[in-house]
Amino acid sequence: MSAGDIREAGTGSGRRRGGRRGGGRRGEQKMVPQAKFESYYGRPVVKASPWTADIPIYLFLGGVAGGSSLLAAGADLADAPTQRRFGRGVALGAVTGSLVFLIKDLGRPSRFHHMMRVLKVTSPMSVGTWILTAYGPGAGVAVASEMTGLLPARVRRSCLVAPLVRKAPLLGRIGGLWAAAWAPAVASYTAVLLTDTATPTWHAGRREMPFVFVGSAAAASGGLSLIAVPAHETGPARRLAVGGAVLESVAWSVMEQSMGVTAEPLHHGRAGQYTKAARALTIGGAVGAVLGRRSRWASALAGTALAAGSAFTRFAVFEAGQESAKDPKYTVVPQRERLDARQGS
Repeated sequence: MSAGDIREAGTGSGRRRGGRRGGGRRGEQKMVPQAKFESYYGRPVVKASPWTADIPIYLFLGGVAGGSSLLAAGADLADAPTQRRFGRGVALGAVTGSLVFLIKDLGRPSRFHHMMRVLKVTSPMSVGTWILTAYGPGAGVAVASEMTGLLPARVRRSCLVAPLVRKAPLLGRIGGLWAAAWAPAVASYTAVLLTDTATPTWHAGRREMPFVFVGSAAAASGGLSLIAVPAHETGPARRLAVGGAVLESVAWSVMEQSMGVTAEPLHHGRAGQYTKAARALTIGGAVGAVLGRRSRWASALAGTALAAGSAFTRFAVFEAGQESAKDPKYTVVPQRERLDARQGS
C-alpha cells in the first residue's frame, strides 16, 4: 500500500467485452478516494512532546561545548594560547547554559539531583545527565587555570596560592583533556535523546541524526573561533568548521532519503524555513571560510554564518518533530510500509 493512496488493481486483468483476444489492459485505477489519516476524536496518534523552544537552545549549546573543548585541547598541545583560552571559556559557558536549560526543562532543580541517584543506560536523559556531570568539572578546571593570571601579584605569591599557580598549566591541561575526552558524547547524545522518542520525524532519523549533530557542533565551534581568534591561530578551527559543515550536509541528505514520508515536515511551515536557512548558512559559511581565510572580516562573517546555521539546524529538527506528532499520517504510513516489507520478505 502506497503512502497516502489506497489502490486496487484495475479491471484490465481480463479481456474487454467485444475486444480482441489479448487486447490492451487498463492500468491501475484509483477505486477509492485518497485516504484521510484521522484518529479518534481528532486526537493525534502520538502525543507531541511538552518541550518548548528552550530545548533546541539546549541542543545547540551542548554541541558548541563539545566542539570548543576539542579545539581548546588541541590548541593547548599546539601552543596556541588565544585559541586555547577562547575555546575553554566558550566550552564552560556553553555547558553551563546547557545545564540551565536542561534543569529548566526538568521543572525543578532537585530533579537534576534525583537523576543522579542511578545510571539508567536505557534512558538517554539519564545517560546525558551523567555525561554533562562528568564533562563539567574538566571544563571548569581548565578555565580556572586561565584565571590564575588575573589574580593580584600579592595573592599569587602567597604561600597558599603560589603552589596552585605554579601547577595551573598542568592542571589546566589535564582538565582540558578530560573535557575533550567527553566532548564527542556531549555533542552527540542530544540526538539520541530526540530519536529515542516515538515522535515520527525524530525516530526516523535515528541512524543519521547523531552524525548531523556532531557535524553541526564542529561547524559551530569552529565558526565561533573564526570570529574571535586571530587569523594566525585559526587554521585548526577553520578545518574543523569546514569539515563539520561537510559532514552535517552529507549526513542531512542521507537522513532525508532514509526517512521517507517523515522527512516532509522538515520542508513545511516554520521547520521548512529553518531548514532553508540552516542549509544556506552552513554551505555559505563553509565556502566563505575557505575563500576568505586571508581576510579577518570574511572569516568572521563566515564564522557567524556557520554558528547561525548550526542553531537553525537544531530548530528545524525540533519543529519538524513536533509537527510530525500532530499528523497521524507520519505514524500510520511508516507502520504500513514496515508491515508490507515484512510480509513481502
